[in-house]
Amino acid sequence: MKQVMKNMAYNQALVTDELVEMRLRASLRPGTQEAFAALFPAPRARWIEAQIVPPEKLRAIPHPTLIIHGRDDKIVPMEGSLKLLDAIDDSRLHVFGRCGHWTMIEHRDRFNALVGAFLSE
Repeated sequence: MKQVMKNMAYNQALVTDELVEMRLRASLRPGTQEAFAALFPAPRARWIEAQIVPPEKLRAIPHPTLIIHGRDDKIVPMEGSLKLLDAIDDSRLHVFGRCGHWTMIEHRDRFNALVGAFLSE
């Protein structure tokens, strides 16, 4: 499990044994596995693909949209965020360097300031 979690962060020091243990305990709480299975029943790929929003619906988003991505994300390729940026007319993309999938953890203060400024506009 620790190796899987290491894929989440650019800063490997964040993935401590304590964090791995905490996440494991959380995943083993009664009802957690059942809740996940209810969100993504077998075959799981079908439900993941169902979350994909067609480009025409993305183009129809009328609101300002902030897209945030970690440049070194090993979970979601940055090409996905670039496609969102291209498809959503009133969008902006902020890319954090030296950052993996956990943008809100690895760059907490800058992330919060960025989102706060966006929401206050």
